[in-house]
Amino acid sequence: MLLSGYKKEIFRSKCNQEAESVHCFAHLNNDISEVIPYLNAEMGGDAYTADPPSVTFKAYGKLITIHPEKIAVNALSGEDEAEKICSWLMREINDIWERKDQIEPKYETRSAPKIFDILKLLPNTAGCPKECGQPTCMVFAKLLSEGVKAPHDCPHLEAGKKEMLEAYLSGFDLG
Repeated sequence: MLLSGYKKEIFRSKCNQEAESVHCFAHLNNDISEVIPYLNAEMGGDAYTADPPSVTFKAYGKLITIHPEKIAVNALSGEDEAEKICSWLMREINDIWERKDQIEPKYETRSAPKIFDILKLLPNTAGCPKECGQPTCMVFAKLLSEGVKAPHDCPHLEAGKKEMLEAYLSGFDLG
């Protein structure tokens, strides 16, 4: 076992004290620097830094950043959700550490689709009826880049451009 425990620190955003959500730091009992590249490989890191080591990814609708001695989790409903996610992360960290011989560590950030490349393929028509449910093609492109929306969610996308967009997006892990 690499991580033996943690101490939670729950707090509200300093920028928006009125926000209903809270944030959490889990101060770790052990330095977990060595497992971070393995977490990046297994958990699909959206951002990875080597020095100092950290990995950021999304899970359960939360943005999670893991540092050697601290984990940061945003937008939690309260302490119960913070505990649930922190205990899940502790299990994941220890499981991945136990299986590290079977995992190829990843030392770079996964590539992501570029919003402007997506936007070039979208209709961008004046007077769009917004049947995709988004206020603009820019917002829709952002959601496509995150894997939240799919090309078929735009009913005004021409067949040829839809195929080009699907081909472009298939080159990325948007899971």
